[in-house]
Amino acid sequence: MAAASARWWAIHWKLLLRFQCFRHLGACSRQRSTSPIHGLAWRSPTLHFWQGLSRQMQGQFPVSKDHGARPPLLAREGWTHIALAVAAAAGVHYFADALWAIPWWLLVVFVVQFFRDPARLIPTDAHALVCPADGRVIVVDEVQDPYLKRPARRVSIFMNVFNVHANRSPVAGTIQQRWYTPGKFFNAALDKAASENERNALWVKTDDGADVVFVQVAGLIARRIFCYVDKGDRLARGQRYGFIRFGSRVDIYLPADCKLQVSLGDKVSGGRDILGFLVH
Repeated sequence: MAAASARWWAIHWKLLLRFQCFRHLGACSRQRSTSPIHGLAWRSPTLHFWQGLSRQMQGQFPVSKDHGARPPLLAREGWTHIALAVAAAAGVHYFADALWAIPWWLLVVFVVQFFRDPARLIPTDAHALVCPADGRVIVVDEVQDPYLKRPARRVSIFMNVFNVHANRSPVAGTIQQRWYTPGKFFNAALDKAASENERNALWVKTDDGADVVFVQVAGLIARRIFCYVDKGDRLARGQRYGFIRFGSRVDIYLPADCKLQVSLGDKVSGGRDILGFLVH
């Protein structure tokens, strides 16, 4: 009976994996079109999944002029966690019983959904401020930029454990400076997290001279910030540049005269939704 149960689970996961792969590939091979409402250029190449997977295994994040980075279906930051979860579930399933393995397979499902990393359609408007992360807007205010010492508008996005945790650049430009600050691990939804938690900040100057600062902030559970770019690097709008594990927050400090399109409590998607527009 154990052998039959193991075969059933093997077939179940094989079919699920094939479904997810074909679903991703289908999204990448849709007909090219342009949305006049959202200003999104849909120019996805056919069958790009395995190419993106191969390139990201080498630490590369290919960027297109129009639609930014193309990550694989699952974030490479989670491959080890997924492998360990699957190994543990399979071990319990094989050596104990299918019933005992159910909680472990549910853990696998949770870990896989946490490290999902879908491709996004990037807005093409040159002045658009693209959302840097998935989550909920928890702060919209006017503050003193702690990095550039200027009046600024701040937008904070809180990512819970069910959001995609890849981080994307809100603008296209060159990185002028990078600041890493070790700190504490308060709940990222608290205002003091912006000044006391571990964080990594990037200052990007756009081609039009606008200064935008965006900050990865570690949270209560998140203890690892990944950032793959540094001073002098060029970022495309919507380009994937980092990742934060297990719940966190991203703060964006914008020019005081920018026009915001989001409000407190809005749910947003990184690389796809527009926070606002730069004024030139």
